[in-house]
Amino acid sequence: MLTKKNKKGQIISGLVGGIAGLVILVIVSLLIVNTLNDAGLLSGTAATTSTNMINNYTEGIDNVSEKLPTVLLIAAVVLLFGAIVFLVQRSRSITAVGGGV
Repeated sequence: MLTKKNKKGQIISGLVGGIAGLVILVIVSLLIVNTLNDAGLLSGTAATTSTNMINNYTEGIDNVSEKLPTVLLIAAVVLLFGAIVFLVQRSRSITAVGGGV
């Protein structure tokens, strides 16, 4: 039977693994399209399409990188509030067990 702590660990590790997999997939697909375009293996409309894909990937990565500091700041604030709530609950449980001073 899983404890509550283990469930949280599984959610976080699954989320981190999913994001890492998505980043790796985007990088690999960008490299494949860029390599095919640079090698001249594509002709006509396929070359134009691959150039458009490269530009869209680059633009999308730029959009994400602009928002990343905001997302990290929000995550840090949520983590900070979580730590404060944990410490308050912990101090209440210690005070309840110890009977106070």
